[in-house]
Amino acid sequence: MEKKRSILTLEDGSRFEGFSFGAATSAGGEVVFNTAMTGYPESLTDPSYRGQILVLTYPLVGNYGVPPMEVDGGLPKFFESDAIHIRALVVSDYSFRHSHWNAVKSLDEWLRENNVPGVYGVDTRLITKTIRERGVMLGAVTLDGEAAPPLEDPNRRNLVAEVSCTKTEIYGNGKHRIALVDCGCKYNIIRCLVARDATVVRVPWDYDFTQLDYDGVMISNGPGDPQMCAATIANIRKAIALGKPIFGICLGNQLLSLAAGAATYKLKYGHRSHNQPVLTVGTDRAVITSQNHGYAVDTTSLEAGWEPLFVNLNDGTNEGIRHSSKPFFSAQFHPEASSGPVDTEYLFDEFIKNIEQWKR
Repeated sequence: MEKKRSILTLEDGSRFEGFSFGAATSAGGEVVFNTAMTGYPESLTDPSYRGQILVLTYPLVGNYGVPPMEVDGGLPKFFESDAIHIRALVVSDYSFRHSHWNAVKSLDEWLRENNVPGVYGVDTRLITKTIRERGVMLGAVTLDGEAAPPLEDPNRRNLVAEVSCTKTEIYGNGKHRIALVDCGCKYNIIRCLVARDATVVRVPWDYDFTQLDYDGVMISNGPGDPQMCAATIANIRKAIALGKPIFGICLGNQLLSLAAGAATYKLKYGHRSHNQPVLTVGTDRAVITSQNHGYAVDTTSLEAGWEPLFVNLNDGTNEGIRHSSKPFFSAQFHPEASSGPVDTEYLFDEFIKNIEQWKR
């Protein structure tokens, strides 16, 4: 097979030359890295990666192919949304021969079907080091000889509006009725709630869910700058006033914090991995978490009644908040973590306990 050269160019002028796989096209976006050893089907379909060029640090990628689009309970069984959201994929060593009992196609085929370019044969370790030192940068993937697309910062767009559902959808038939605010929801959040005897009413990001009959509110993960979601923040403030249990995940942590009067800021290079250590504040309990976010909450701006719940042991950044007396809490990491780890899935149980106590 003839190898076509492809180049990743960063906005600081750094060039990483490799070879093309996936779609033979160019793409630009924000360049981020992920340290996970497995889980590329889940990562590529995670809406939190909207508009980004994803660099996978684990050397070998593609060896287990891509699973089928099998639907279970109204959701794809092996993916976190219905589409690939990254702009391009960058790997060190792409495996052209995949082998897995559940694979129906190769990663190369899947990318081509979705018009997403890939680059392999580059030093992803050096790219990661460059991002860690310089900070997150814009970049472009181009085929050799082609002009690079213009560099566009996806965070200037309302990415949440691009990935949210457009109408109300219902999953499960449980005794707890959950209003799920879809800001780019990973489908495993829905699976985790339905498995805990919940009926999930999934609503668009700007929908006034406070008019619904619900027992608790789940604010989902999602991409981009949380301050773009003014309508969501306003609705969360209404929900806080109503007092029913609230649980926010990832972007949901930032949105709950903003609704509570706190501030957010952009991280230097974000947290995107399966192995971030997080401490529960006031305890010696540490857990390993999966994360995917580029913004964080400034805990010094938390108002009276609110306090940090989790803290990142690598850099001391906030990983969640809670109210001191009301059933509101959040996690910056992913307790639904697909493809893992599952150390913090217990937070869904805590959310359900809050609901059961509220309903008494």
